[in-house]
Amino acid sequence: MRVKCVICDKIETIEDESLAAKRLRNRPIHTYMCNECSSRITEKTNARIDTGNFKLYRAKTDKDDW
Repeated sequence: MRVKCVICDKIETIEDESLAAKRLRNRPIHTYMCNECSSRITEKTNARIDTGNFKLYRAKTDKDDW
């Protein structure tokens, strides 16, 4: 299956039976990102977390004592 990275527009080929290919076929909301862009985003995010100015807003979960 030929896929295109949403960030750098690089065209790559992935296996038709892979999990990523199945997700792309069955759920159009899923997008493909190449390994280079994914690792670059991970490095930059970790660098932002290390500065201390990065806030991750997640839904607060109420702990149930049951």
